[in-house]
Amino acid sequence: MAREAKGKAKKEQLKGKTKGTAGRTVGNESMAAEGQAEKSKGDARQAKEKIKDVFKR
Repeated sequence: MAREAKGKAKKEQLKGKTKGTAGRTVGNESMAAEGQAEKSKGDARQAKEKIKDVFKR
C-alpha cells in the first residue's frame, strides 16, 4: 500500500509540474495554477508517506 501511495504522489507531482509548465508556456494562468495545485497535493502526499515510514520503524 505504501509503495502505491508513494507512486501516486510522484505521479501527481509530475503531472502538476507538466501542467504548470504547459500553462505558463501558452500563457494560460488557470492551467498554470491548476498544475501548481496538483504538484502541491503530490508534495503533501509524499510528505505524509515519509512521516508514516518514520513511525513504522
